This record gives sequence, structure tokens and C-alpha cells, in this order.
Amino acid sequence: MASFRSYLDRIATRLLYAWIRPRVFPGGLGELGLDAGRPVYYVLQEPRYSNLLVLREEVRRAGLPAGDGHFFLNRITTLAEPARARHRHPLVLERIVRASVEDPGHDVQLVPVTILWGRAPRSQQSLLKALFSETWGPTGHFRQAMAVLVHGRDAVVRFARPISTRELLGTEPEAVRAARKLARVLRVHFRRQRELAIGPDLSHRNTQVERLLAAPAVRQAIADEAATRGITLGEAQARARGFALEIPSDYSYGVARAFELFLEWLWNRLYDGIEVRQIEVLDSIAPGSGIIYLPCHRSHIDYLLLSFIIYRHGLTPPHVAAGINLNLPLVGPLLRRGGAFFIRRSFKGEPLYAAVFNEYLHLMISRGFPVEYFIEGTRSRSGRMLPPRTGILAMTLRSFLRDHGRPLVLVPVYIGYEKLLEGRSFVDELAGQAKRKESLRGLLATARSLRREFGKVHVGFGRPLSLADYLDRERPAWRSEPPPVAETWLRAATDGAAWELALRINEAAVITPVNLLALIMLAAPDGADDEATVRRMIEHYRALLRAAPYGSLTAFCDVAADQIIGHVIRLGEIERVVGSGALRVPAGGLPLLAYFRNNVLHLVALPSLLACLLVMEPRLASARAVAAIRRLLVLAREELFMNCTPEEVPGGVETVLNVLVDRRLVQRQDGVLLAPPPGSREHADLTMLAETMRVALGASLLKVALAPDAGAEGLSVPSTTSPSTSPPG
Repeated sequence: MASFRSYLDRIATRLLYAWIRPRVFPGGLGELGLDAGRPVYYVLQEPRYSNLLVLREEVRRAGLPAGDGHFFLNRITTLAEPARARHRHPLVLERIVRASVEDPGHDVQLVPVTILWGRAPRSQQSLLKALFSETWGPTGHFRQAMAVLVHGRDAVVRFARPISTRELLGTEPEAVRAARKLARVLRVHFRRQRELAIGPDLSHRNTQVERLLAAPAVRQAIADEAATRGITLGEAQARARGFALEIPSDYSYGVARAFELFLEWLWNRLYDGIEVRQIEVLDSIAPGSGIIYLPCHRSHIDYLLLSFIIYRHGLTPPHVAAGINLNLPLVGPLLRRGGAFFIRRSFKGEPLYAAVFNEYLHLMISRGFPVEYFIEGTRSRSGRMLPPRTGILAMTLRSFLRDHGRPLVLVPVYIGYEKLLEGRSFVDELAGQAKRKESLRGLLATARSLRREFGKVHVGFGRPLSLADYLDRERPAWRSEPPPVAETWLRAATDGAAWELALRINEAAVITPVNLLALIMLAAPDGADDEATVRRMIEHYRALLRAAPYGSLTAFCDVAADQIIGHVIRLGEIERVVGSGALRVPAGGLPLLAYFRNNVLHLVALPSLLACLLVMEPRLASARAVAAIRRLLVLAREELFMNCTPEEVPGGVETVLNVLVDRRLVQRQDGVLLAPPPGSREHADLTMLAETMRVALGASLLKVALAPDAGAEGLSVPSTTSPSTSPPG
């Protein structure tokens, strides 16, 4: 039987070496300094047949002593098994240690051999090679076979200098402790070799499961679970382990590199380009600080896009909170290894799950891993910034209060598209259809969109919020207050931080050609107007955005009207009416165009509100206009997350008025504002400018704001929007 196995090994080695061309280090194996008079054992980290064949062949080719044998430091386990099972000492190692302890003259040379298939993932230029490059996680038979097939011409075999068991163990009298010491030395060696090749281990799923289960809060939750459900402690621990495996990411450099290569191809196919603004704010964050990225949520593309941009900027890509609905076959494991961790929509009725998730989030934050989650909680179907959902943000604040030794910075991010992959499904949902459940079939169907054009994507990084500075401002004594006291003000602090972050996301917004044409075409009757009027409105908006910008970080498409119109026509959002000189929104296109208008309502709210008031009351005292806008902003700030405070209204109104007067859309006489004469071109343009906020707020509310005795507390929103033109927020 042994001879037959040897025969099969020789055949397998010949077949393997017909394909692979390993590079061996050091170049001269005589440098190892092996003593032929002492026993030699070769040590491999993982029990892989291909690695064993390579070891034997390279030993033979180098003329090294065949030795007394070999052993694998680890054994094959599943992630569901405790880590201690994976690190159980091999029987050969125990025999070697026992012999060295019992006989002071016995000395064995252990030669660690590292075999890596392929170069570091970051240097791979092939998606397939990056996907099957070296990883920190356990390698299955299929993955190992693919690694040999893909990287066989680029394998590395590294022999280390022998470790003397006698020198290492000294006079250690206890065999068990000696075995642990020797195994620890070997694991550290293999870990360092792998770090040099592929970088540090960022995978939480492989390294943190036991730590999660050992946390005091989780242990208490396990005990409570057993008592509440009437199950054994072992059953409760098994449930906790299941949660600890369901949640964490399993980050892999190889998969991250494969994603980079794939996404570079995808962006080039889908988009005309990716415009990134203010990313330099990331460079200004102090080294060693933790970073939480908080983007608005427009599309499933968001997390892929942001991770790609951060990775390309030379920073560690964040671990991204993803809904458990995205943990699909094939797709879920890839997302997990790209840095996604999965979270259930609700923790209700699952205190054990909540305890495990809280501990996982705390581990990531306290250890300085960058994290990304969407403060809106779900994708905005209306295009507006949704009211923040503060669940994970509250957990973030609790984690920081628990351990604030590492500074933590919250980075808001605005993402704007000119066309959405999910656009049609959003319109269907707003029309009353049920939300489509994510599925592999649906994902494959979406792939058909790759032949379409989606314009540009705009990503703007907002002003970072230092959590310590924020808490110092809101609660100066927060560092000295014990947790029970902190809970009494934590909700208010969380809500305040969420509001501040939503404002900062909107500050970084961009008005694209599609946003601009959406503002104009949806203000025109039936979504159609002559091209000359559209060109004039483009110039009016450009003048307002240039002279009276919403904020210093806000950007807009400052290009010629011809380019703006041509670009939006190419994307299919508007079309020319042949022979009439008019532009119109294609049939069925109004609801989706309303989405893009709603992206930027907050940027044009002030000039549009002023225009609304003048259209309703053509002769209006400046003081009354300012007072009315102050009242309206009480509502508009809540609805649109605007950063304009009541104290800033007079200055803002004055700046806008200067532009409108210069554009002949308003006249001023002795503190009185005059609208252009009805029927004039200027009056029509002012009416179109007003229409945006008139539809959003409603005419009745505007009348209340103009009333002499109107009060901010009496404002409410009437239901005036139409599903065909303005999806509800």
C-alpha cells in the first residue's frame, strides 16, 4: 500500500510540475546551515496535498536531507468550530517536544517552509489572479486547485533557517507548555511571512469570532438567552456563534484587488467619468484616528463606488454595513470578502443578536478599522435626503463613550448620479408596487443595463465631524460621566449628530446637467418648453449658483447651455420635438426626472421661495419677504436639511436679490420688491423659478407665511404633490 501511494505521489508531482514553475528562496539552500547529524522535520502551515508535493520535490532538487518527516502546523477545520480546535497541536509536534523534554541530549531541527501561490494581490493585473491569490482565511480544495492553476507559474517557496528544539525549549520541564511555546513560535513565523507577502490580516470573521463570544456583554446575553428561551447554555452559545459568523466581514486583499480591477472596467463601461471632490479632507485626518464614512444612499452602486475611490486614494477600504438581504448565493461571500458585514433590518426580539452586533461594531471601531454605513438606512426613492435612522450611529457613540482612547472622525459623503440603475424600480415602487426583493436572478437581469449610458457620477466629501469635539460642545463633562448617566443624554446627542451630518452631506451636493434640466423641465407645463426658454433658465440658475452659492463645497455644471442640453438628450432624459424648436420630457419620464430635481431642492430653495412670494404678491416689501422666508425655513430646513439659519436669511435674501435684479427678474423701489409685468418674458422666467418650491411646499402654505400675524409654529405641509411629477419624500 505504501509503495502504491508513493507511486501515485510521483505521478501527481510530474503532472504538477508540468505546469508550475516555483521560485525558491534562499537561492542557495546550503545557506540554511542544516546539520546532517541531527533529525530534520519540515513544517508546513496548512494541510494541502499540492504544498506537500512541492516541498518534497524542492527538497529533492536542492539535495537537502529528506529528513525524518514533515508535519502540518494547522489542521482543516470549519469556521463554526472554536479556534482552539484549529490550533490543536499536531501529534508529531507533541512527540518531538516530549522527546526533547525527556532527553536533554535530544535535539531536532525544524525547518518552516512557506509556500505562496502568486504575488501580493495589489500587484496583480488580472481579475482572476487577484481573486485566487493568497488569503488569510482557510483555503478549501476548490480554491487551492484554482490557485495552483492560476498562479502555478508564479509560486514562491521559502525555506527558513532551522529552529533547534533544544535551544528554543531550554530546560522547560513540562511537555505541554513546551509544545505550546514551540507552536506559538512557528505560528508567529508563518504569520510574518504572510504579512510580508500580502499585508496584515484585516479579516474579522477569521480572527474575532472567539473574541466576540468571550466579551462580557455577550456572555451575559448568552446566559439571559438560555434563561428566557428555556434552552441549555450550550444551545444559547451555538446561537451566539451563528450570529458571530453571520455578521462579520471576511476581508481579503485578493478579492479587494479583484473588485478594483472589475470595478475599473465597470465604471468605464457605465459612466463618462467619476468626479471626486474634497477627498483631500481625508489626508487632513490625524494618523491613528478611526474613520466612519457616512454617505447618502441613492443606489446599490454607492458602497462599491465609495470603497473603490478610497482604495484608489491609497487608504484602507472601509468595512461596509450591508443589509442581510444582500447576502445572496455567490454574491454574499464576495461582498463579505470585499469588506461587507451584514446586518438585519431589525433587532426586535433578538437581544442576543443585538449584543453580538454591538460588540462586533465596538471591536472594529476600537481597533481603528474604517467603517461605512448609510445614515438614511435605506435608499432614497424620492431623491431627497431621508430623515436619518440613528440606530447604528447611537451604537457608534456608545462604543466611543466606552473606549475613547482613539480619536473617531465621522466623514459625510454626497453621491450624485445622472442616471440610476434602479431608476425604473424606484418609479414602480412610488406608484404603489411592492419593493422588489433582491435576488441573484434580478442581479443578472440588471447586467443587461451595462449597454446603456449613465453619464457621470459625482462624489463629494463633506466637512469631517470629530466625535470628541462634538461631544465637548454638546456635553462638556461626557468623559467623566458613568454609562448610566450618559444614557440620559445620549439620544439627544445622537439626534443632534445625525442632523449635523445630514446638513454636511447636503453641503457637498453637486448640481449636474440632469439636476439642472430637471429643475427647469418640471417647472414647465406638461414637461415641455421651447429651447430658448430652457437656455435662459439655465443662465438664470448658473448666475444664482455662481453669485449666491449654497455653500463653499457646493458645485454645479458651469458649462455652456449647448453642452448641458446635449448631454441630457444623449442620456435620454429629455428630447427635442422635431420641427418645433421645443424640448420635452419623454413619455413616462416625469417621475424619474423629479427624483433628480429632488436631489438638489435644498440648493435652490432660497431663490425659489423668494420667487414664489413675488409671483403671489407682485408688490412686496423687502422686510415682509424676509419675515416670510424666515417662517418658511422652519419647515424647509426640516424637510430639506438646509444649513441656512433664520439669522442668515437677511444676508442670503440680499445676495439672491442682487442676482435677480441684475437678471431683470425683480425690480427694487424704496424697499419694495416688484415682480415683472404679467405676460412679459421675465415674468414667465420668474414663475418657472418659483414653481420648484411652490410644488414642494404648496400655495396655501405660502399664503400663511405672507400673513401679517403668521407664526412659525402654525406652518404645516398640505398634500399637493402628484405621483406623476413629484415623488413624495
